[in-house]
Amino acid sequence: MRDSVKEFVSDVIETVPLKEPIYEFGSYLVPEQIELANLRSLFPGKEYIGCDMRGGPGVDRILNLHNIDLPPATAGTVLCLDTLEHVEYPRKAMEEIHRILKPGGIVIISSVMNYPIHDFPFDYWRFTPEA
Repeated sequence: MRDSVKEFVSDVIETVPLKEPIYEFGSYLVPEQIELANLRSLFPGKEYIGCDMRGGPGVDRILNLHNIDLPPATAGTVLCLDTLEHVEYPRKAMEEIHRILKPGGIVIISSVMNYPIHDFPFDYWRFTPEA
């Protein structure tokens, strides 16, 4: 995660009332970013569920963005921060996020452009006008 993304999330929290539960997709905390990427402290007292395709630090539920094992209209807020470049089929992931989002729910997304390739576990996409 980049500093600017954490600042962006902080700014959103200050201006938009987020609904619960809050699901973060791509919540696995890589060792060199545990302090920076851990967003839980930004949501005190909120139901916050960290999700990733593998278990580990920061992960409460193992879920695949291509087929999210949650009922429709489950999530009040979805965070997908610097994660879509690691998803093989981002369009399918967005359809799934839309499916699990409650009516009036909020999705907060960021994606990298000018950032080194980083395989966690793979780096598939950069979102350009042609992509």
